Amino acid sequence: MSAEKNPSTAANGGTNPAAEGSELIKFDNVTKRYGSNVVLDNLCFDVSPGKHVTLIGPSGSGKTTILRLLMTLVKPDEGTIKVAGEYLSHEERNGKLVPAGEKHSREVRKNIGMVFQQFNLFPNMKVLRNITEAPVHVLGLGKDEAEQRARELLEMVGLTDHIDKYPTQLSGGQQQRVAIARALAMRPQVLLLDEVTSALDPELVAGVLDVLRDIAHSTDITMLCVTHEMNFARDISDDVLMFDAGRVIESGAPEKIFTDPEHERTREFLSAVL
Repeated sequence: MSAEKNPSTAANGGTNPAAEGSELIKFDNVTKRYGSNVVLDNLCFDVSPGKHVTLIGPSGSGKTTILRLLMTLVKPDEGTIKVAGEYLSHEERNGKLVPAGEKHSREVRKNIGMVFQQFNLFPNMKVLRNITEAPVHVLGLGKDEAEQRARELLEMVGLTDHIDKYPTQLSGGQQQRVAIARALAMRPQVLLLDEVTSALDPELVAGVLDVLRDIAHSTDITMLCVTHEMNFARDISDDVLMFDAGRVIESGAPEKIFTDPEHERTREFLSAVL
């Protein structure tokens, strides 16, 4: 599958798309272990450009490990991962595939933005600089261009009036919206969302999810989302993957997964969380 619309310049700043017809993310026989615990078991799946894919399943089923692998916070024990056609944790040397150096992984990782459970904002920087810091120092953008992009993104997430505040002066929901703007400021091809509402008070969850719905519905940025917010997953997803014990046991359109799942484990999981 390929994206059908042009990326929104407000959301992702005109990213360089993956090669026509290629997968943006591709896991090929990926295994990840922690000691004797197999977290991902020979995992194969891919995400096409412009698609929104949600990973669901019980805690410990390997969902967040997928995002950590994509951010190179951990490395696969077996198998390979490609992003925009380039190996992420490996590189080719003299015709052979070898573990990638940090420079190579960092370059490929520029295609990825991530919003974490915790906001991870710089407490000593005001909102504007939190968003401009990486585009200036990592992408090499001029200060004026970075600030213009930051202001557009803050308008998108509804925080224009908070541009000169420090993170401690914001609510948790506002901090998470700044974190979303910061991730988008890097013009990623894919946005990873890791249980982005789990650290929020219940009354703040809806505001953050509304922002993400707007981004999903109004832009072509690719999303890979881990969430227990099933209504949100139903709203924004093109495909839903059900994980159990490090494997995808069922996948399909949200209407199919949430209303007529085929696998008994999927039915058990959904009956517990819906």
